[in-house]
Amino acid sequence: MTLDNILEEIKKAEKIVILTHDLPDGDAMGSSLALMFALRGIGKNPDVIIPDYSHCFSFLPGVSEIKKESEIEKYDLAIAVDCADAKILCGYKEYFEKSKNKIVIDHHGSNKMYGDINFVNPVSPACSEVLIGMFDYFGIEITKDIGTCLITGIITDTGGFDYNVNPETFDFAAMILRKGIKISDVYTKVLKTKSRANFELTKIANNRMEFLENGKIAFTYITNKDEESVGAKTGDHEGLVDIGRNVEGVEVSVFLHEIPGKINGFKISLRSQEYVNVSDVCIMFGGGGHIRAAGAFCLGTVEQIKEKVINEIKKQLK
Repeated sequence: MTLDNILEEIKKAEKIVILTHDLPDGDAMGSSLALMFALRGIGKNPDVIIPDYSHCFSFLPGVSEIKKESEIEKYDLAIAVDCADAKILCGYKEYFEKSKNKIVIDHHGSNKMYGDINFVNPVSPACSEVLIGMFDYFGIEITKDIGTCLITGIITDTGGFDYNVNPETFDFAAMILRKGIKISDVYTKVLKTKSRANFELTKIANNRMEFLENGKIAFTYITNKDEESVGAKTGDHEGLVDIGRNVEGVEVSVFLHEIPGKINGFKISLRSQEYVNVSDVCIMFGGGGHIRAAGAFCLGTVEQIKEKVINEIKKQLK
């Protein structure tokens, strides 16, 4: 059984590293740190390597122990969480590829199954929820620290319990509340509290918003110059894709975010309301995700990428 194989690999490994995708969201951060605490509970001392992340996650337990890089040249075991494709894995070449053994734990239906052992549950709303079942099977207690990290992942990947939830999601939320974790505080920190830079970027994105295909598609974007002008930090663009999604009549919201250091490189973020499978759209650009929330990277100008993405979306519009 896969879970037994995973536990066996963890137990025999001395040097373990936990990795996730670049530009990590709450599920990536929460899953990484929850797994770190869980492995400590069974006598391991894994490294978590995330070169850069949004300051909005600074409240998470264990965040100060995240490493930007490691001096260890080759790990016995690398565990990738919440990452569908090795191409976007932080430290893929440095740590994952060089590791003796590789495990992938994820919930994206578009996962490339790039590990030696792959444990992927595409029905789960968050990788954090996949870990809940795994910890239960391993007999690992969900402490307050682990619970805080896991609920952060679930809140962010469901848009505050707005989509992709299932009955088990609320069962876990109830259990977390009984442990004294204030879900409302986590919700406020990761979804409602905005930095001044995010507020300014929101104004820019609003002013650029276009409504296409009789108002069924909302489109906007942010460039590196925009971020520099407001003094934005990593993660200050988060949530901008939802601006269009929340407008009446919009089925798909499209948000492009220019990636620093990449010539004409943009991250595509898509959200849908009822019927468009945005994961299928993003797969066309080498990305993926979920039916209602997905992303990809693409080279080109704003207008070039906009035309390509809109054309793919139009194929699914009713």
